[in-house]
Amino acid sequence: MRRALILVLVLIVGYGVTALACTSILVGKDASVDGSTMVTHTCDGSYDARLQVIAGGVHEEGETVSIYKGLCQATVPGRTVSYVGEIPQVPETYTYFHIGYPFMNEHQVIIGETTWSGERALRNSQGWMTIEQLQVLGLQRGTTAREVIQIMGELAEKYGYGDGGEGLTVIDGDEAWLFEVCGPGPFWSPGSEEPGAVWVAQRIPDDHVLVHANRSRIGEIDLENTDYFMASPNVYSTAQELELWDGQEPFVFYAAYGPKNAFYNTRREWRVLDLLAPSLELDPWAERYPLSVKPDKKVSVHDLMMIKRDHYEGTEFDLTVGLAAGPFGNPNRYATSSSQRPEGVNYDGWERAISMFRCSYVIVGQARNWMPDAIGGVTWFGEDAPHSTVYIPFYAGATSVPESFSQGARDYFDRTFAWWAFNHVSNLADLRYDVAIEMIKEEYTKFESEFLTNQPLIEKVALDLYKSNPEAAIDFITNYSNGLANRVVDRWWKLADELIYTLNDGYVNGSTAGYPTWWLEEVGYGATTQR
Repeated sequence: MRRALILVLVLIVGYGVTALACTSILVGKDASVDGSTMVTHTCDGSYDARLQVIAGGVHEEGETVSIYKGLCQATVPGRTVSYVGEIPQVPETYTYFHIGYPFMNEHQVIIGETTWSGERALRNSQGWMTIEQLQVLGLQRGTTAREVIQIMGELAEKYGYGDGGEGLTVIDGDEAWLFEVCGPGPFWSPGSEEPGAVWVAQRIPDDHVLVHANRSRIGEIDLENTDYFMASPNVYSTAQELELWDGQEPFVFYAAYGPKNAFYNTRREWRVLDLLAPSLELDPWAERYPLSVKPDKKVSVHDLMMIKRDHYEGTEFDLTVGLAAGPFGNPNRYATSSSQRPEGVNYDGWERAISMFRCSYVIVGQARNWMPDAIGGVTWFGEDAPHSTVYIPFYAGATSVPESFSQGARDYFDRTFAWWAFNHVSNLADLRYDVAIEMIKEEYTKFESEFLTNQPLIEKVALDLYKSNPEAAIDFITNYSNGLANRVVDRWWKLADELIYTLNDGYVNGSTAGYPTWWLEEVGYGATTQR
């Protein structure tokens, strides 16, 4: 009876399902080549791509914090950021990197994100907190991954969670965690003594890797094992109250709270795990994979950068081959409306790659416990799609980023905004993908090889400075990163101009390039021009 009432309430409120986006990977410190804990995130969709450093500070008693909904899409045309209310400020906040989904603070806590929507029965619009608002507050207030998760969970419980089901991959120099949160159902209201959210967190073993790709991943939980699990006090009771779990079968978080998702999501899980642990010979058609696995070899930052650029190359799902890829091997697949789809085909008719053309930005973060936080935390950040961007290192102690990264608009072609340089190049590549992507690869390989090769030397200088003058060290790493960022953006605008010339009018550098024979045969070349 209660389940039926919930379904009626859901229909009345008319919740839509959140658009699924984003792929995140966790790497424990003993699974990486150098002892770094690592995390990734692709922000797939139209989100705020302005990268800003928000300074922390000391606050007086009685100060408050404004809470908003819609922060993640602040620059998206037609979307609004809405003010919700005020909550008490804490005595001290920490500097953090703000963007659609804020990702790093000065204590080298780094966060990735992925949406899993959750059962509709869990939604509650009265909740104040969205996932990006929780990330802001967690990064401002916490010094470790565990502490940030606890802060976000407690705030969601107290003020209510008004977003769809979300997952955050959270690291510091020692630990790697997966945090999953969803609403409490339609019966909760502000001021209630009951928790306004359901959440759970699980730490992965230090020698494991994990992938999170738009569906709930946490299964059975052991809350007595506090080294590896945390949860809200209602994690079991809400599932029973909303008739999502009968209380008899073993409790599995994803089975109770997460909707069943299609291969649109599971295929990416398979791909990441198969790339990192091919010896497992995982079935690409399986419905469930292990939460985390031990990789066949230690994982590097560069490994993660390249995985984020993947389109299933070399597999039966390769998006760069076949008729759908066109004559030039284009892996991009655009959204198809319901009226255009063949009968019987649902929304996930195309394979969903790890690297998406509609990505707003991508990160690969590494936290290192043997360095001061300001230098030990570094996020390799790229605007727009992973396969056509450059990863630029920004350090946890940085005090600024270039204005071209922090300011800009997406509702017109804004040449002052770095994001547009990368998006422009990515779109131009669609003219003749096979030629363009090789030009792009050549450029990002030069930059990233230089940055990775120089990283130990740059950090040695910074560490030596830090011993005697931390301020000078922070200025050094800030100026270093900003210099790289400015160089890359300048080069990408020039690359766009080169692509326009190179691919002009269907030629390649002024010469006829034509089409591959196999494609001409497939499309009936010559059928109407001769008898």
